[in-house]
Amino acid sequence: MDPLRNLSDKTILMQAAVDQNSLALLVQRYRVPLFNFVYRFVGDRETAEDLVQETFLRCMRHQHQYAAIEQVSTWLYTIAGNLAKTELRRRKRWHWIPIGPNEDDEHSSFYEPVDKEQLPGEQTDTRTIHSSVVDAIHQLPEEFREAVLLRDLNGLSYEEISKIIDCPVGTVKSRVNRGRIRLQKDLRPLAEEVIGVLAS
Repeated sequence: MDPLRNLSDKTILMQAAVDQNSLALLVQRYRVPLFNFVYRFVGDRETAEDLVQETFLRCMRHQHQYAAIEQVSTWLYTIAGNLAKTELRRRKRWHWIPIGPNEDDEHSSFYEPVDKEQLPGEQTDTRTIHSSVVDAIHQLPEEFREAVLLRDLNGLSYEEISKIIDCPVGTVKSRVNRGRIRLQKDLRPLAEEVIGVLAS
């Protein structure tokens, strides 16, 4: 077993202050969850990859802050979230509207189907559901979307999210709750359709 796996994020970060190769361990731990978070936020795989790469580049550039960082994961999500918000603001200035994931990119779905051996009709239905869920998430107001993604997709605690988005825990809970209610409302017709098909 690799002994480096047992090192805490903080220990790795402090090692990275003197040996930047150590940062590769943090990249291994956080690249995928950060990508998932940023991708659901901006709706574009290439942009998400670029923003995650920029997150780690900024991490390298701020060595002088390492000692003051209490929770490494919170710090990384904060950087990634800020970059994603900046990207969305930039798009608004250019009146660019994301149209969701590419239909023929099976890896861009909100969740992976359990059964990989689906019939063609089932695959189409699954892609339709995925597309509807992703679209509903993109329609959420930015503050609801961020809170829901951090809580429900990345599984962060309300306290961690509070630090990342710099607002009280109560506000985080409210945003998550309101975001979920909005998603339930937007996805209810789809849910009723699926339930109707299953019942028939």
